[in-house]
Amino acid sequence: MAAVLDRAGDRLELLQRSTSIAVVGMSSKTSRASHFVATYLLGSTDFDVYFVNPHETEIMGRRVYASLADIPVKPDIVDIFRRTDDLPAVTAEAISADAGAVWFQLGLEHPDAASAAVDAGLDVVQNRCLKVEHARFRGGLHTAGFNTGVIDSRRTRLI
Repeated sequence: MAAVLDRAGDRLELLQRSTSIAVVGMSSKTSRASHFVATYLLGSTDFDVYFVNPHETEIMGRRVYASLADIPVKPDIVDIFRRTDDLPAVTAEAISADAGAVWFQLGLEHPDAASAAVDAGLDVVQNRCLKVEHARFRGGLHTAGFNTGVIDSRRTRLI
């Protein structure tokens, strides 16, 4: 049953069962979050990654698709890097593409778009970074946002 995935365990399960990710709003600008996340996905995961941006044709040596309808697979996750106002339209496109889930990046929440996705059978993640969540589940990211190299449940004293 589709749902808004608020629990970490549910997000982990989504990532574990997924094989393909469409990055909507992929940018050729290396300073943009979409570019940073895509670089991580391509270099640190086994996901099949597809870029979507109607204003680009190639980024990082990879083909860029104009829309979700143009990619050759049904994406398991549609990772969205667009303005909040664009979420309903992108969610509708994800529904039409028979995606498994929509992932609204950090700072993005839209109750109506989330409800439409769940009603159509898609899982929803809101206001979370897919890269951060993936790295955290792999043990490579501290809650402070960086890898400390220490795996320990005890609280340490900062000097």
